[in-house]
Amino acid sequence: MFLDYFALGVLLFMVLTIFYGIIAIHDIPHLIAKARNHPHQDAIHIAGWVSLFTLHAIWPFLFIWATLYREDRGWGIRPDGKLQAEKEANAEVAILQARVQELEEQLKLKTREPA
Repeated sequence: MFLDYFALGVLLFMVLTIFYGIIAIHDIPHLIAKARNHPHQDAIHIAGWVSLFTLHAIWPFLFIWATLYREDRGWGIRPDGKLQAEKEANAEVAILQARVQELEEQLKLKTREPA
């Protein structure tokens, strides 16, 4: 008789642990979004609860959605598909090219002037 109640207790404990584990896992994308100060963290949280009813079918997409955004660089991708870092690098190169051209013109002017 004792073993029957013990087995029932173990079974109940396992069901509750698995149930809690599923609920804890569904919340991981929201925790990531919250840590990254994601602008859509509320939507990710609600979609995580919806994913419980879809047997976590949309959970991988929520994980990707939560991890795409970083506060320091935003989404990191421009509409043309290039990374944000490329845009900054191209801007620096353009500034440096303009400065080189300006220095070359100054050098030409100085070499033309008779001493």
